Amino acid sequence: MSRCPSGHPNVVKTEPRLDDGTPFPTMFYLTCPRLAGEIGTLEASGLMREMSARLLEDQALAEAYQRAHDEYLAEREALGHVPEIDGITAGGMPTRVKCLHVLAGHSLAKGPGVNPLGDETLELLGEWWRGSPCDPEWVAPVDD
Repeated sequence: MSRCPSGHPNVVKTEPRLDDGTPFPTMFYLTCPRLAGEIGTLEASGLMREMSARLLEDQALAEAYQRAHDEYLAEREALGHVPEIDGITAGGMPTRVKCLHVLAGHSLAKGPGVNPLGDETLELLGEWWRGSPCDPEWVAPVDD
């Protein structure tokens, strides 16, 4: 999985069924509150609508997003079959963008080139850990 520069996990891989039996389609779950907050800001900007519109206009993007969906399904199925979520990934894949957290988590977990819109989300964030305790160069403020 992915870790921030401080070594803390950014994303974890979850089973497709929770301990209580509830189906859980989100395989890659963000754990970093700073990262989740930064992505929430992107979501509030209307980026998901713009990305969804581009999926309708850009065939190469739509095909790459479909491949991300297919690979996500195959990897989750390898963890265990859950008929209630058969064919359902997360984040809106493969036809729309519903959750940038899921798409970024997918990109962090699998690396660049697997989920084009997850990659784009992470590129827009840049070095999101800068200025936080996760930054190796961060120095805690000192109270006088």
